[in-house]
Amino acid sequence: MCWGLNFPAIHLSLQQFPPFFLVALRFALIAVPTMLLVPRPAVRVRWLLLYGLGFGILQFVFLYWAMSAGMPTGLASLVLQSSAPFTVVLAALLLRERVSGRQALGILVAAAGLAGIALHRADVAGGTTLVPVLLTLCGGLGWALGNLGSRLAVRTAPDESFRLLLWMSVVPPVPLLALSLAVEGPARIGDSFTGLGSPTGLAALGGLAFTVLIGTLLGSGLWTSLMARYPAGVVAPFSMLVPVVGIGSAWLVLGERTAPVELACGALVVGGVLLGSVRVGAGRGRQDRATTSAVAIAATPSPRPVSPSPSVVVADSATGAPTASDSTAWASSRR
Repeated sequence: MCWGLNFPAIHLSLQQFPPFFLVALRFALIAVPTMLLVPRPAVRVRWLLLYGLGFGILQFVFLYWAMSAGMPTGLASLVLQSSAPFTVVLAALLLRERVSGRQALGILVAAAGLAGIALHRADVAGGTTLVPVLLTLCGGLGWALGNLGSRLAVRTAPDESFRLLLWMSVVPPVPLLALSLAVEGPARIGDSFTGLGSPTGLAALGGLAFTVLIGTLLGSGLWTSLMARYPAGVVAPFSMLVPVVGIGSAWLVLGERTAPVELACGALVVGGVLLGSVRVGAGRGRQDRATTSAVAIAATPSPRPVSPSPSVVVADSATGAPTASDSTAWASSRR
């Protein structure tokens, strides 16, 4: 609910603020108290920067850009799930992670659903609605890069996942403010602060507050608590409810209607991610029962500390077998 309702909240904020400046503002509201009150986690700076670049900058720049360019709110919450197959592919290419046949099949199913949405959008309004879909896919790719940075960072600080998330928020504000000044200009930024007392302005401020307090901090806190109590393979598939809530809330709050063909393709995307996420049945042996796939880890929007347990071991890679703590930072806060 926290993460799914985050998308209508972003939509409301974009009615008042330009997209790049809004992303900078969102992370600045977290970064300032973090630098004042939260000790920096003992991680290598380069992995923290990669985490912030992928998850904080690339993901949200492309997502907010896409939504401001006409990407439907509910559909954005669905297409952004492309981060899960992107993460598995990047992990295989860059970290030499082993991709199982089940994961590969899940990636193909999810890719087929995303291709169906893209093809449908290419035929809508002369293809102009395809560009926001492609931008959202770029956001999913950015999220996947952030997942790799998060994973590499947590290896040196396995018990500091939530602090890592907070300090990731320190990376985006300055470069995003510079991007906003260069692209959107000081005049547009200044104009966004006029009329904050109007219904549109108040809704935008409410959406921003929801994104920071509920979508990021409360949502991540709840997820961290769940992941600390239960195996990742049990909890991770529930993140697939995010697009369900996103599409439903966009329909109820904003009156958005999603085409049936896009809903059908969306079901393929969700099904593909779940196919690679759900653990194999008990009859497959001890190793299969103990494995949580990379898709399950990638599908979750926030890092979460998990006590070392056989139930949350990720597949061995050429860089060494990741620990249960490694798997906890494979994802991060959406939204």
